[in-house]
Amino acid sequence: MWKDSETEIDYLDFSYIVEIMKDTINDEKLLPSCIGLYGDWGSGKSSLMHMCKRQLEQQDDGTVCLLFNGWLYESYDDAKTAIIASILDGIKENRKLSDTALLILKGLYDSVDKFKAIKGGIKFGIDMAVTGGLGAITNLTIKEVVKKVQKVGEDVDEESMFQAIKDKLDYKEVREDIRDFRKKFAELITQAGIKKLVIFVDELDRCNPATILDTLEAMRLFLFNGNVSFVLGADERHVTYAIRSKFDDIEGINMDIGKEYQEKLIQYPIRIPSMNKDETEFYIMCLLAEEKLSKTEFEGLLKFLQTKRWENPLGFVLSMEVLRTHSDSIATRLNESLILSKQLSEILTQGLNGNPRQCKRFLNTLDMRKRMAKYKNVTLKSDVLAKIMEVEYFQTSLFRKMISLLGENKLGTELEGFETGQEEKINALEPWKNELWVNRWMKAKPFLAKEKLEDYFYFMRASVKDNMFTSIEKMSEDAKKIFEALLKHSDVAFKQAEEHIDKMTIFDQNQILDGLYQDVVSDEKYDKNKIRFFLLWGGLNEQLQENTIKYCENLSSKSISISHVPYFEAFYVECKKNEEMYKILEQWKNENSVLKKAIDEFL
Repeated sequence: MWKDSETEIDYLDFSYIVEIMKDTINDEKLLPSCIGLYGDWGSGKSSLMHMCKRQLEQQDDGTVCLLFNGWLYESYDDAKTAIIASILDGIKENRKLSDTALLILKGLYDSVDKFKAIKGGIKFGIDMAVTGGLGAITNLTIKEVVKKVQKVGEDVDEESMFQAIKDKLDYKEVREDIRDFRKKFAELITQAGIKKLVIFVDELDRCNPATILDTLEAMRLFLFNGNVSFVLGADERHVTYAIRSKFDDIEGINMDIGKEYQEKLIQYPIRIPSMNKDETEFYIMCLLAEEKLSKTEFEGLLKFLQTKRWENPLGFVLSMEVLRTHSDSIATRLNESLILSKQLSEILTQGLNGNPRQCKRFLNTLDMRKRMAKYKNVTLKSDVLAKIMEVEYFQTSLFRKMISLLGENKLGTELEGFETGQEEKINALEPWKNELWVNRWMKAKPFLAKEKLEDYFYFMRASVKDNMFTSIEKMSEDAKKIFEALLKHSDVAFKQAEEHIDKMTIFDQNQILDGLYQDVVSDEKYDKNKIRFFLLWGGLNEQLQENTIKYCENLSSKSISISHVPYFEAFYVECKKNEEMYKILEQWKNENSVLKKAIDEFL
């Protein structure tokens, strides 16, 4: 199995990204600088930052690197001052400081305590404006920020707010404290013999909007010193959302505040590309090879393959011939791994957007199930298990139907119909007959009709249970946040989710749909709001519509009330598969007389 965290092994040969970051940091003309390393959750941001940090620390030129994990400060009431203090702590721990430097450091800690006092008497939005944050960028006045804070529902009394500011600290004194902090910090850097301070900020993807904003504001405080460089690893969509959640649509401000803010703070954006099919194949192959080879063998193979890729970067094809060029023995041991990597690459590229972490999780699940089977003296073929897992991941409704057919001893016949083109054998799986993805999956090797599938599904039975947890576990962090927002049944949350859907993987879209379905069927009598948001999400694109219809087929007509019918009717109008939905509505009215009149009037 593979560790689900950052790595310092460059499987994908992203060394050019590390070199760009390093060159930007080392260019004194660009300091102070802030680099945005942008990528989806699991795209490799943490790994690349660790690689860059390791190389910078080897320069021996007075460069000091600190790694800051934003997620660790999620629970702090005042993450901003906690972050500032942690940077000071990092300098103290990494350098032997003179008495003069220690005295300066003490003064800086005193300033942090003072900032905490400010925070204690001033609300979030005011704090941002007073301390040179968002207000300084947009030229907002304190009154305008107060108005915005009131808009989003916080209990703010304007007079009390101004009095709190006056009681704690005079506005001019606040500004002077900020300037004094920056001056003392520059002195500390000089006294500590630090030629360049590089602060890597990681895990913002996991943070709530308040922590993200606190982190960004803390960064701004240090970026007036010429010897400081920040590297921020994040999904820029999360950062934009965090800013907008507090300050979007401020009256009189005609701008995309999320975008404007990031452009002011982050001067050098670097975006990590998603893996294409060939890169996904190469990545999977490397992971599998790492498990089968010794450390020395694997390092030698990886170096050889990356050299071969660079010789022909656009035309490189991973094959047994290439492996044999390196070593006949290693090629023979990796034959099965190569076949599996080719089998999985296209589907995982499409379904997971070539996301390294999701690919790794898929392989970990596969490996875990093989190991569980081994402990019960059962041998599972990797290619067969992987194929079944593909439909488990990307076609949840079909997977559930296959389970049902297996219990009725009908699955083999139905699969044979697809695999051999004998359409007369396809009955229960007929709704999937014309789906391109399903047909390609069915006709791809290995064929499943003649396999003893009971053994495989036995070790996948946890996925069969109708519970929401299974769906949530498979989601990316971004998808989890959208899903949790949808569970609140807010129209605003749905609108925001709708805006994100084109940037989501097909896999995440379907996992959210499955989670919403599980939420519906968790009640004996279906909840109206749960039904509504399940159908709203299911109607957003054609593929979701197709899967929603299959979920609807499994809904109990006895749990549906008249108040639910308009939502199904609205979905029917939007749906591109009206015939299938028509059959479902007809079935429901025949099974539940209460629904008959409402459905008849619509149809």
